[in-house]
Amino acid sequence: MTVQVGLLVTLEAKPGKEDEVAKFLNDGLAIVEQEPATITWYAIRQSATTFAIFDTFEGEDGRQAHLSGQVAAALGQVAGDLLAAPPDIRHIDILAAKTAG
Repeated sequence: MTVQVGLLVTLEAKPGKEDEVAKFLNDGLAIVEQEPATITWYAIRQSATTFAIFDTFEGEDGRQAHLSGQVAAALGQVAGDLLAAPPDIRHIDILAAKTAG
């Protein structure tokens, strides 16, 4: 399996909403596990208020399926309550990757 594209999404929590953002990301794992085209998905805490999601896909179809999926819809619903700014969603190309196996 070769990953070719990904997403890097940065999330800045509103003051006092950091734990809720962390919980949202933890809960999102169960949804993403049901997405066969999402190869890897990481929820990351960069600082007290900054979070990120990094995920990879074999191709553009998988990336677009994820962007129109349940996690993206849920993020859209809670962003105004939990985030200090809209999510910074960056489409990235994977140049090289080490995978297990």
